Amino acid sequence: MKIDDIPTAILTEVESFRALDEVLRWALAKTPPARVAKVVAQDEFTHDVVLRLEEKIYLAFDTT
Repeated sequence: MKIDDIPTAILTEVESFRALDEVLRWALAKTPPARVAKVVAQDEFTHDVVLRLEEKIYLAFDTT
């Protein structure tokens, strides 16, 4: 799935996030809650957090 395939409503919800705590609060508030599918450590300071939002929609957030 490409970013163009993600519903605009979802993109609008997540575009303002600046910190991982915002992402996780939003994910847990969803019905049903989005699940953390994977956390990938890039180095000691940077991690990618992958959320499974829906069956075919995964969102990746870069954290530093």
